[in-house]
Amino acid sequence: MNKEKVYLAGGMKSAWQDEIKNRFKNKFIFYNPKDHQLVDSTLFNTWDLHYVKKSDIIFAYLEKGNPSGFGLTLEIGYAAALKKTIILVDEKSTTDESFANRFRIVRESVKNIFEDLESGLNFLERFSLYT
Repeated sequence: MNKEKVYLAGGMKSAWQDEIKNRFKNKFIFYNPKDHQLVDSTLFNTWDLHYVKKSDIIFAYLEKGNPSGFGLTLEIGYAAALKKTIILVDEKSTTDESFANRFRIVRESVKNIFEDLESGLNFLERFSLYT
C-alpha cells in the first residue's frame, strides 16, 4: 500500500520537522524544505512549490516565534488552490492579535486548524491508518 506524502510547511529555526519525521518515520513519506539547503529564493520557491504539488497532505506549523509566516502563507495558498488536504497548527494567532487579524484570510482557506502541535499531529496520524 502506498504511503501518504506529507509536505512540512513552517519555520526553519527549530527542529519540529525532525521530531515529526522521527515520530512517523514508517507511516508517511515526508518532503521537508529544511532538507534542500537552498538559499536562492527563486530556487527554493521552485523546490517548495514542486513538492507542495506532489504532496497529498500539507502539514503547516506556525510556531509562536515564527517572525512572519510568509513562506507558510504562500505554501498554504498554493495547496488550497490545488485542493490539497491541509492541516494547520496556528500557535501564533493565539498570542498575537495583530498577526491574527492579518492571518485570518489564510485561516479561512483551511478547514483543519489546531492551536497546538500535539492536536495537529494526532489528526495527521489518522491519515496513516491504511498504510
